Amino acid sequence: MTNRYLDILQQYWGFERFRPLQEDIVNSAGEGHDTLALMPTGGGKSITFQVPALAHEGLCLVVTPLIALMKDQVENLKKNGIKAAAIHSGLTYREIKVTFDNAMFGGTKFLYVSPERLSTELFLDKLPDLNLNLIAVDEAHCISQWGYDFRPSYLKIAAIREIVPNIPILALTATATPRVVEDIMERLNFKDGQLFQKDFARPNLAYVVRHSEDKEQQLLKILKSVPGSAVVYVRNRKKTKEYASFLQQNQISADYFHAGLIQNTKNERQDSWKKNQTRVIVATNAFGMGIDKPDVRLVVHMDAPDSLEAYFQEAGRAGRDGKKAFAVLLWSDNDRAKLNKQVKSSFPEPERIKRIYDALGNFFQLPVGSGFQMAFDFDMGKFCKAFSFNILQVFNSLKILQRAGYLTFTEELDIPSKVMFLMEGNDLYKFQVANAPLDPFIKALLRSYTGLFTEYASINEDRLAKITNTDKDTIYQALIKLSKAGAVHYIPRRRTPLITFTQTREELKFVKLPNEVYADRKQRYLEQVESVIAYGTSDHICRSRFLLNYFGQKKTGNCGMCDVCLSRKKTGLDDETFEKIEVQIREILINQPMYPEILSDQLKYDHQKIMQVLQWLEDHEIIGETDKGELEWLK
Repeated sequence: MTNRYLDILQQYWGFERFRPLQEDIVNSAGEGHDTLALMPTGGGKSITFQVPALAHEGLCLVVTPLIALMKDQVENLKKNGIKAAAIHSGLTYREIKVTFDNAMFGGTKFLYVSPERLSTELFLDKLPDLNLNLIAVDEAHCISQWGYDFRPSYLKIAAIREIVPNIPILALTATATPRVVEDIMERLNFKDGQLFQKDFARPNLAYVVRHSEDKEQQLLKILKSVPGSAVVYVRNRKKTKEYASFLQQNQISADYFHAGLIQNTKNERQDSWKKNQTRVIVATNAFGMGIDKPDVRLVVHMDAPDSLEAYFQEAGRAGRDGKKAFAVLLWSDNDRAKLNKQVKSSFPEPERIKRIYDALGNFFQLPVGSGFQMAFDFDMGKFCKAFSFNILQVFNSLKILQRAGYLTFTEELDIPSKVMFLMEGNDLYKFQVANAPLDPFIKALLRSYTGLFTEYASINEDRLAKITNTDKDTIYQALIKLSKAGAVHYIPRRRTPLITFTQTREELKFVKLPNEVYADRKQRYLEQVESVIAYGTSDHICRSRFLLNYFGQKKTGNCGMCDVCLSRKKTGLDDETFEKIEVQIREILINQPMYPEILSDQLKYDHQKIMQVLQWLEDHEIIGETDKGELEWLK
């Protein structure tokens, strides 16, 4: 079958061969094994399920929580001539039903679904008739309560396996600790689980922590010393614009990006950066998903991230072409306090979360016992004003209520306008004759878009206005008239956060926040934050080694190019010698303090070399002196 897979790879993607590990994963999934693949960001994860699915008859069901990525992948597959569709909270019931019907009868090869759709009556009703050949689970760490982004809706995947028991699962994630790996395989009911794990080491990527109280000037200094394309990550939207403006004022080509921008603006800024017309993109963590730009030379984090999982993923967007690149974390004395404050704001008091849940029901005028699978446009500013809530507390409470399984919250979903024809053939012809003023708009639709009689097509009113030599409002009014007349179904563009109730509205006294949703998660979050603080404040462990140990790769050497390794090199010792001396010093001093001269006599190395290592360890406060003048191990 390998030749068939290579043929598909070449036919649709133009590649002559698979990347390392891709072929093993493709073969495993294609042979019907439950498979878990750990591949760093940019490792070509999507190909590992798309190739085996195309090689077999039937449909691949893809579960992913990232709606923007879902839409991108569907569009990319369609451009390659592969039939694909997506179902998520932003669609109307009619759109979802048409998509399911096409999946059953229309030759759809890939059906992307958001996890909350898995428990709906319509999905469960259609599932047995979908003729599946593979279930792909993207962002698989979301199924683990030990993962950094646990989502209860992912637990529904195990239940659908009971309905389609013989369909293999391919679970994919970029980052997972050993504990999370075990949990994923258990929760997905792996039968003969195959695990493929790419070495997380990035030998071309230098990790650096720069301690600075003036981060703006430090950023300028770094950008002037490292040429090439760069991403600068910041914590909030306001800062994206401020930093981009600061860089522009200092003659550095820059732009900003966050989830709140309209889709056209996002596309334009991404394209300009990908084509190297813009050198630096300043962004929140909304930037980067699904963006494959191999020649990024630098990723800078202005603010400390919440977890090393998130940091590793974002930093890993640098140097995918295998050439030297840098991942820099700017750290100040204030970062520790900010991260600890973040723990409190990320987990509002349980009573406050329950009050916000109750207020949501009142805001949407939902009686207790109703609301199951109902979706609502959500104006957070209006809601906070109406009930005097803090916007950050509301945001984080919604995330916790989502984990508890009461609702799903989709931030600022940009849903383009869509059209599907309800009339066809002779009926449509008669309608065109009888409604001559609307005829040019019908013809413009049919000339501009395909598949309008079988599925909803995303349309652009500006483009239609140019074709018909009119304006956007004229197009809008014409489409509304066509929709009211029953010729088409027109869904105007919506750009709004969305709340979908995944359970009926509960009475306040019955709202529960189980330990795995609140107390355990808070403790886990605290541990993640502590790991980030340890990374930011440590100056004696190789950065790459620190990160790889966190992800369970214990037997790793020093990278030789991070800031810690470079500071060691200044001693004049090679990495291996330095490390051997350091290990022996630690073994002795961790048991008992000792005078330097006695310590030196016990080590089988040149006295000068021992003194250089001791000096470095003292400078980095790893060893210190007792009142008696003996050396002791501090860390």
